[in-house]
Amino acid sequence: MLHVNERQRAPLDSPVPGSAHCSLLYYHRLLHGDAPGCGAFTSTTLPTAQKQGKRVKSSLKKQGGSPGLGAESNRVWKRVLCCQWDGIYGCRWKRYQRSHDDTTKWECLWSFILFGTFFLLLVWFYFWWEAHNDYNEFNWFLYNRSGEWSDGTVPILATTAAGFTYIAFLMVLALCHIAVGQQLNLHWLHKIGVTAALLTTIIGVISVSQMWGEEWDIISVSLQATGPFLHIGALAAITALAWLVAGQVARAEKTRFQIIVLLIYLAVLLSLYLTPLSISSPCIMERDSLKARPDVIGHQGAPMLAPENTLLSFRRALQLNVSGLEAEVAISLDGVPFLMKDRTLRRTTDVSRAFPERQYEDASFFNWTDLHSLNAGLWFLQDDPYWTVQYMSERERWLVGNQTVCSLEQMLQLAARTNLSALFTLRRPPPGHPHHLSWVNLTLATVLSSGIPQNLVVWSVDWDREVVRQKAPGFQQISTKKQLLETLHQKGISRLLLRYNQATARDVRTYASGNVSMTLYTVNEPWLYSLLWCSGVNSVSSEAPQVLKKVLSPLWLMSPDEYCLIWVATDLVSFALVLGIFIFQNYHMIRWRMSGMRSYNPEQIMLSAAVRRSSRDVNIMKEKLIFSGQPQ
Repeated sequence: MLHVNERQRAPLDSPVPGSAHCSLLYYHRLLHGDAPGCGAFTSTTLPTAQKQGKRVKSSLKKQGGSPGLGAESNRVWKRVLCCQWDGIYGCRWKRYQRSHDDTTKWECLWSFILFGTFFLLLVWFYFWWEAHNDYNEFNWFLYNRSGEWSDGTVPILATTAAGFTYIAFLMVLALCHIAVGQQLNLHWLHKIGVTAALLTTIIGVISVSQMWGEEWDIISVSLQATGPFLHIGALAAITALAWLVAGQVARAEKTRFQIIVLLIYLAVLLSLYLTPLSISSPCIMERDSLKARPDVIGHQGAPMLAPENTLLSFRRALQLNVSGLEAEVAISLDGVPFLMKDRTLRRTTDVSRAFPERQYEDASFFNWTDLHSLNAGLWFLQDDPYWTVQYMSERERWLVGNQTVCSLEQMLQLAARTNLSALFTLRRPPPGHPHHLSWVNLTLATVLSSGIPQNLVVWSVDWDREVVRQKAPGFQQISTKKQLLETLHQKGISRLLLRYNQATARDVRTYASGNVSMTLYTVNEPWLYSLLWCSGVNSVSSEAPQVLKKVLSPLWLMSPDEYCLIWVATDLVSFALVLGIFIFQNYHMIRWRMSGMRSYNPEQIMLSAAVRRSSRDVNIMKEKLIFSGQPQ
């Protein structure tokens, strides 16, 4: 900016020296670079400017102030805030670096990239927030790929939270620039940060799609529980943006631009007003239609409280009043069915210490004697997969550290003593195993010899199902695949075992009408359990029965009439606020222009009349008026 010496500017300074009015005007001109010593001010740090502003404000308070001085003080603080925003956003700490000119096309492109990155990170953050129900499943996938157990969700959540916070902060600064008419000029360091956040998120999305693609369904499932509340939050955010949009429309230079901005905003607002028409949730129902609380089956017992698939884990589950036990079963080299989820024994036993040369072998190639000699609890104390070891007593840690591999017979006997159902999935031994062909008959013989009543056994193996039905007609037959009702009836199947994303509320009602109950896995979060409760699911399989035990009713439940009332009331309040904001913005501009003709100096009057001109023309006019030296 060009500077003028004090004599050329003398006619503009009329207040009495030493007064608060003079100090405020001088400080105001100092911020504008229009006072003697403005060159020195350009190197003044922001804290110094803030201290000067506080002293001026304190002086005004002591002398009583005036409406004019209050407005001048507000403009001073606005300049200070603009200095902060521009300094952080574009590293423009000095006033001569800032501009009210139109943002360049290149910077507009970067603004779109910034907003796009924000919305992508918002979806990515929401995905991982809701995927908390399946963190253990994700870690298990990582283990199968890398061979090493670790909690891979911790670095993902940390980087996602940091990136989202950073991008959201930049977006808020950009909106502040737009609100005050500042030129957007993102600093190159921020551009690198935005690019890194965008590329990292895209890589993460691609990786999850390839490795864990079915988990994307968690978004559509969770929206059934969070949709009504997210709609209110989104509507509140768009309503708040009305202030910014109304200001842009009022200050716009071209009518075409005004119409485009207004139409885009109204289209977004109208779509949000009508969004509830597409929101469908089983929790929007009459309370009289709510069915009984779903039974909870302890998958692997209570694996968050004790090592999975051990007797201690099943006993912990029994203490939590589960309705059944569930486990994965493999067959040993000598024909003993035992409980093991993994192909190898490396993760859940000390096989690397006892049999280091065999640690990568399939667990089915170990005989029962060797399996039973392994420790199946020390890994839980060392890895602490669920962050629960710190809450255990010394006795509990001792019990955990002395667990061994559990056989299917032991689990069935425990279920029989407590009169609970036993559900298990059977893994066929690999080729070359002595029981590769007789695995079903061997398992059936073990179940029948365990002494458990047949009506408590839930059989899920499709192989030789007819043979099993003939030898054990009392078994509850369950299928792990979604099939037609006619097919299920022909096979004598009365239950379905599906992942929670494979069945909708309509499927639940359809199968229930055909006397086929449904068990969904794995359900660990209260919101998901509540959603399935409202859907009418009969039972769920859970790794966190201690969490679901506390859910005595759905987290939220409302009738269609209640939801309709909330929807209409929210839309009306939003519409009234938006309408009021637009009226206030225009009224404020008209009042400012009319009052300015009486109380503003010639320079301000001419600048007010030029409000429709570009910011570059306004700056040129201001320089001409300053250099003209006309008395006011």
